[in-house]
Amino acid sequence: EDEYKKELGIDDVFGEKGYSTLERASARPTLDANGIWGGYQAEGAKTVLPSKAGAKVSMRLVPDQEPKEIAELFKKHIESLAPIGVKVKVEEHHGGWPAVTDLDFYGMRAAAKAFSDIYGKEPLFTREGGSIPIVASFKSILGVNSILMGFGLNSDAIHSPNEHFSLNDFHRGIKTSARFLEVLAE
Repeated sequence: EDEYKKELGIDDVFGEKGYSTLERASARPTLDANGIWGGYQAEGAKTVLPSKAGAKVSMRLVPDQEPKEIAELFKKHIESLAPIGVKVKVEEHHGGWPAVTDLDFYGMRAAAKAFSDIYGKEPLFTREGGSIPIVASFKSILGVNSILMGFGLNSDAIHSPNEHFSLNDFHRGIKTSARFLEVLAE
């Protein structure tokens, strides 16, 4: 956990009680505030009260959670928090079903071998959040599994203003992807 905090440049971690940081960051549902705004935001001080405020949130769903049901539960909860005289509007943009690929799937075994061959270490499988709804659709409609191979590190600050990706990982990613196709063909 100390290495995790150091890699992300944070002093402490917190979240759902009874679960480790790794579990909370990978296998548990999330509710994330992506943006919050309201009131006076320019330079200097103002003693005005905002008439409007807003927030954008996203959620990571896990197996056995239905997107429309979770969206409706969220909407009802947020509306229940509003005091009399405050109007609340919750707008759902889109949602996607969660998906998990079986570790015994031959494609997953091929990916593990490719990573092992290129990196020289056995891979550690973790669940990761990601908004790729087509993966669940491939499984439910076509009956096929997807293999998603990531080559970035937590310290890459993905989706942030200072996002970056090392050339070493870029090149290892190319080699691992090519090796995956070789192993898959075998």
